[in-house]
Amino acid sequence: MPENRIKKKAVALRYDTTQDVAPKVIAKGAGEIAAKIIALAKEYGIPIQEDADLVEILAKLDLNADIPPDTYLVVAEILAFIYRANTRMDTT
Repeated sequence: MPENRIKKKAVALRYDTTQDVAPKVIAKGAGEIAAKIIALAKEYGIPIQEDADLVEILAKLDLNADIPPDTYLVVAEILAFIYRANTRMDTT
């Protein structure tokens, strides 16, 4: 693979309102690892939201780190997207 090719990146978040103060990074990777993260999300019916800028920010965090406060709004929008997707799946 050429050095100048951009690798696909993925970051997985977990947010458990009973134990987490903020969403946490639970998996991250590029290339084959990103593909595996995405494949597992699809396999388990976890909604996927693409946002390359947010992935760049979150990929710099350590695993199990809380997301930074300046990303709360964007992540809240993603969580709302997931909530809406889950609600639609529950009614079908």
